[in-house]
Amino acid sequence: MASNPKRCNSQKRKNTLIISGNIISNNTILTHERLSIVGIDSGAQPLISEDDTLILAVNGEIYNHRVIRKSFDDKYKFKTHSDCEVILYLYAEQDIEAPKFLDGMFSFVLYDSKKDRIIAARDPIGITSFYQGWNSSQPETVYFASELKCLHPVCDKIVSFPPGHIYDSATGKTTRYFQPKWWDASPAPEKPLDLKLIRATLEKSVRKRLMAEVPYGVLLSGGLDSSLIASIAVRETQAGSNLNGDRSPESGSDNLVGIDGEGHLKTVSKYEKLRSFSIGLPGSPDGIAAKKVADFLGTEHHSYTFTIQEGLDALRDVIYHLETYDVTTIRASTPMYLLSRKIKALGVKMVLSGEGSDEIFGGYLYFHAAPDKSEFHQETVRRVKNLHLADCLRANKSTSAWGLEARVPFLDKEFLEVAMGFDPEEKMIRGERIEKWVLRAAFDTTSEPEMVPYLPKDILWRQKEQFSDGVGYGWIDALKDTAARLVSDEQFANRQSIWKEDVPDTKEAYWYRQMFDEQFPKQCASTVMRWTPTWSKQTDPSGRAISTHVAKYGSA
Repeated sequence: MASNPKRCNSQKRKNTLIISGNIISNNTILTHERLSIVGIDSGAQPLISEDDTLILAVNGEIYNHRVIRKSFDDKYKFKTHSDCEVILYLYAEQDIEAPKFLDGMFSFVLYDSKKDRIIAARDPIGITSFYQGWNSSQPETVYFASELKCLHPVCDKIVSFPPGHIYDSATGKTTRYFQPKWWDASPAPEKPLDLKLIRATLEKSVRKRLMAEVPYGVLLSGGLDSSLIASIAVRETQAGSNLNGDRSPESGSDNLVGIDGEGHLKTVSKYEKLRSFSIGLPGSPDGIAAKKVADFLGTEHHSYTFTIQEGLDALRDVIYHLETYDVTTIRASTPMYLLSRKIKALGVKMVLSGEGSDEIFGGYLYFHAAPDKSEFHQETVRRVKNLHLADCLRANKSTSAWGLEARVPFLDKEFLEVAMGFDPEEKMIRGERIEKWVLRAAFDTTSEPEMVPYLPKDILWRQKEQFSDGVGYGWIDALKDTAARLVSDEQFANRQSIWKEDVPDTKEAYWYRQMFDEQFPKQCASTVMRWTPTWSKQTDPSGRAISTHVAKYGSA
């Protein structure tokens, strides 16, 4: 067996701290390259258990690691401050049930040398990327990696490792460990809506994700989701102070970064001003809104612009890092990729982002056409299940290309249980209720005069803009125009002779698929899912293609 759960393409970025390591044990190879966020002084990987029998390579963050450590009492002697080291001893205690006890984003491979056994697992939603591969000439060998480009030179079959699952070499099976109440979309839940619980649970989720020993910030598009995350992060940042103390492993769990059993942050570096970041074409809708939010919240705001040519020039690199040819993912990832480079240059290594909200609350404008609450709920469940092939993939890979980590509070396990667990009739877009009414109402403090407002009213109730639209309507228009010029009518008419499956339905899609195929062999295409709206005849995934958009195509 061979495994590699981190990045194989070791492009060392200037000012990025990357520590590489590898271990060979019996017939297993574990290799790792590290971006240090927590336990930066002692968390080099692969991690090895106290008795040297368990070896772990992991990508991600475990937010409840302090609570887990405390539950072991003094049974194990930890070697590092790494939040991920608890996985070794959870496995020792819980075997393949271990991932059920983790609260965070992760993909890992653990080797048990006593049993000559590999287990591999991915977080419930697939926030961190993870792939599994095989070579038909060596069927007994299994490969794991964070990127396709690690696997395709040696694997002729590759799959996206399913979120919320665990693989066990002892049985050769991959089974689902994540089994929330909302997973089966039917029947639709009937629990009454609790707006205060929505608010409190999201605030707790943001608090968890401030676990860091490095400079951090927030991605602020000016839309509802990122603005709420920024608002909560500002409150949490202002609420605490720098509590850093003795950081030796022997000093006890109270001196470790993270949350305690009551959900309070401990020993986390807080800053007087939270840094926020936005990007767009000059005069973009999101840029204007982001500046308004930043001024309201008092963040140290960094607003960047890019030109259409800069975006076009980056496309091939974006597809290389994304490892997809999905149209909407590429459209939105390009400005995010350009922004990540700017952020990392400032020394920031972690950012909070707003992915997942639209899937949970039915925020995309096509949800206006949902015929009833049952279908509405089924579509939200489907979208959340597929996030690892769309927005999670975009957030993870656009940022990590530059040594930056993105954390997504909306995809917290506890928050998902609350937000996916009430009667979906409340989420329906009807009458005066616009998309994501529930989320907006939860943070509307109009009836609570003693509360400082979370956001300006016109931001809290602003219509949904997909990121690829909000950075400037000229961006998507330029992509379409460029594709129309580069892909001839003859080429497009002949597309089915080139691709037998998942055939591009627009010239833009054809163009992206060309660039993907030039960089990745055919076995990689099976890991791609193309994003399309339901209940709509539109093939264009842009929000502007939906008739309810105030600046829809034909009127902008």
